[in-house]
Amino acid sequence: MTHIHSVPFMALAGVRVIELAGLAPAPFCGMILADFGAKVIRVDRTKVAMAMDTQARGKRSVAINLKSPEGVAVLKRLCIQSDVVLEPFRKGVMEKLGLGPEELLKENPRLIYARLTGYGQSGAYAKAAGHDINYLAMSGLLSMLGRSHEKPYAPLNLLADFAGGGLTCALGVVLALLERTRSGIGQVVDTSMVEGAAYVGSFVWKSRSIGMWNNSRGENMLDSGAPFYDTYQTSDGKYMAVGAIETQFYNQLIHGLGLDAANLPPQMSFSDWPVVRQIFTKQFATKTQEEWGHVFDGMDACVTPVLSLDEVISHPHNQERASFHRDAQGEVTPSPAPVLSRTPADPCLAQDPLIGEHTRPVLEEFGFKLAEVDQLLSAGIIECNVAKARL
Repeated sequence: MTHIHSVPFMALAGVRVIELAGLAPAPFCGMILADFGAKVIRVDRTKVAMAMDTQARGKRSVAINLKSPEGVAVLKRLCIQSDVVLEPFRKGVMEKLGLGPEELLKENPRLIYARLTGYGQSGAYAKAAGHDINYLAMSGLLSMLGRSHEKPYAPLNLLADFAGGGLTCALGVVLALLERTRSGIGQVVDTSMVEGAAYVGSFVWKSRSIGMWNNSRGENMLDSGAPFYDTYQTSDGKYMAVGAIETQFYNQLIHGLGLDAANLPPQMSFSDWPVVRQIFTKQFATKTQEEWGHVFDGMDACVTPVLSLDEVISHPHNQERASFHRDAQGEVTPSPAPVLSRTPADPCLAQDPLIGEHTRPVLEEFGFKLAEVDQLLSAGIIECNVAKARL
């Protein structure tokens, strides 16, 4: 059964999105749009064993053979009847198929054509392969990330793929949809993960003038240089996160740790930071994470437990806000953010779609006749994989 959203008017209700199957960033963008009410149809290739999209929540899947001109014609019909096309291929791929923005916008001037790539649609690297670590390197941010006297360190693939890529692209789509209410026409959204990551990191450039990043990598206040902005291991092998920057929070930290400020160097004595870090390390190792939690809960010291992916759902604060939920497989997953007071997201809790699970109903919805769908199916242009009763 297809999930029907229980909130009647989510923010993006009525918006039709065609998402061309890709990896990581584009599926995240599609999931955001689906969570907030858009009808997202993922177009998969035929003859694929399993979907690589782990962010397929609330989407439907249509399987089309794009190596055939008939398959391309099917996709074209879907695109020109939609509001948004989300496309993650390297520059030129869609143009070769005759499905570039110029062609599609000619037939549907209201279309928003969102292109999500590493290096953007122009420039020397536009056709170059790459991954999050490469885009992060090109953005300038990677040079800032890592511990002192160590090589630069990429934090998972969060910054370029997801913050600079998927999320920034979703913002672009929403901006274009908003502008379309005034002009009545669509446009192309060119999301480059290099530029998106750099833009997310604007603070780094903008705050150099106030002395935030004057030292080498890993030796500044917010990049693990300061002992009061770091993580510390507890006696049970877990960790506490400390972010006690302001004087009043720092004083509470010292108090909570059972230390005497009179016996410590001044907070901002940079040369003493290694010594203070040793003292904090020793102190945090004397209690379990839970014990430190009790000490610092209700104290404004900016000290929190480092929770694992499975622990977040049971923390009282997260529980109260329903910040996480369990999906159909019983796995913990983050709830959509931000929370809208009147038209909140209502994430689909059904299982992710099989490849081609919705091929027939979607094509019929888009005006394909039954006989036409049957003919495409027998010619191998499309694939239908009806879900067996899932136990």
